[in-house]
Amino acid sequence: MRILGVTIPDQKRIDIALTYLYGVGRSNVKGILEEANIDFAKKSSVMSEEEINRIQKALEKYKIEGDLRSEVQGNIKRLKDVGSYRGMRHSHNLPVRGQRTRSNARTKRGKRVTIGAIKKEVAVRMGLIADDKAKPAEPKK
Repeated sequence: MRILGVTIPDQKRIDIALTYLYGVGRSNVKGILEEANIDFAKKSSVMSEEEINRIQKALEKYKIEGDLRSEVQGNIKRLKDVGSYRGMRHSHNLPVRGQRTRSNARTKRGKRVTIGAIKKEVAVRMGLIADDKAKPAEPKK
């Protein structure tokens, strides 16, 4: 079964299967199925074509999938353009809603990168520091 270009799993109950749509959660599903007059416990594999059409008609009231994704991206772009604090956090790929970053935030910041001490010769080769032996030594006084 496909709704709005998304494949709905056949083995799941329809109230769970509809949450595979972006923007449809468990609380929205209740209202959608009541409006479409469909039993919550019914499996999506035994849905008739007429029931699927009723679900699609009930979903037209909601902003879901592509429309919702573009609206969210537009909101984030607006925050970045305005230069707000939240926009800066989005652009720097950091948590936006006040979470701590000292010890957590791994899902947002990515895999840990350990920055440790490196030997002076390696740092010179990498160009991180200037080579002290290249310039002439000053005479001692």
